[in-house]
Amino acid sequence: MLKKGSGVSAEHAEITAFLGKGTEFKGVLSFEGTIRVDGRVEGEILSKDTLIAGDEAHLQGEISVGTIISSGKIVGNVNASQKVHILAPGVIEGNIRTPKLIIEEGVTFDGKCEMAGQKKATDQKVVSLTERQ
Repeated sequence: MLKKGSGVSAEHAEITAFLGKGTEFKGVLSFEGTIRVDGRVEGEILSKDTLIAGDEAHLQGEISVGTIISSGKIVGNVNASQKVHILAPGVIEGNIRTPKLIIEEGVTFDGKCEMAGQKKATDQKVVSLTERQ
């Protein structure tokens, strides 16, 4: 469950869909508004809006959302166009790409993070010694 004072604003208060504890979903989950997951989701999650994953949530696959707030387990890559907020005892095993990242003490994160908006090293031209000659 999300903790009081976790910085969750009023925009996240109205949940339009809920997958409770004990539910399982496999496939592509796409939604509008805010959805809360406390069960298992395996596959792809797509939205421009907010995904809330509770303590009991287990998400496996690619996640591409506007904002994600999670205290559950995520195995896969997370791409958030607005924000990633991971609460304890959350676990992420995968890469994160987002312009804003909040990770609380007690979270386990095993992966790489790319802060969108920063210039990537791959965008810069690298000239080798053989090209200079």
